[in-house]
Amino acid sequence: MNYNMTAPCKECPFLRTSGFTFDSLMEHASGEFGCHKACECVEDEDGCKVFQPKKDTPHCAGALIFNELRNTPHQMMRICERLGFYDMRKLDMYANVGSKPQDYRQKRKRGLR
Repeated sequence: MNYNMTAPCKECPFLRTSGFTFDSLMEHASGEFGCHKACECVEDEDGCKVFQPKKDTPHCAGALIFNELRNTPHQMMRICERLGFYDMRKLDMYANVGSKPQDYRQKRKRGLR
């Protein structure tokens, strides 16, 4: 996986307008997360479709920005930065990526409107 994407794509799940919940994004951002547009869609053992990164798949810029905004880079971000493969200063930190639960859709509690 490479770290050369600097801005999220228009369909990035980490955009505030994506419809994803903060909790689901936290799970995806906890480790390397390839750009969904560059991944191969395959079926896992249970028959569910999953995105599988290739060797040269770029890391999702939205996930990188999401982690940097929260000051919680994952281990590979830190390693790649030390090796010179990742530079957070090149990220578009003004992209419409949130950093707090209220920035994203909330799960509705049963019985409440």
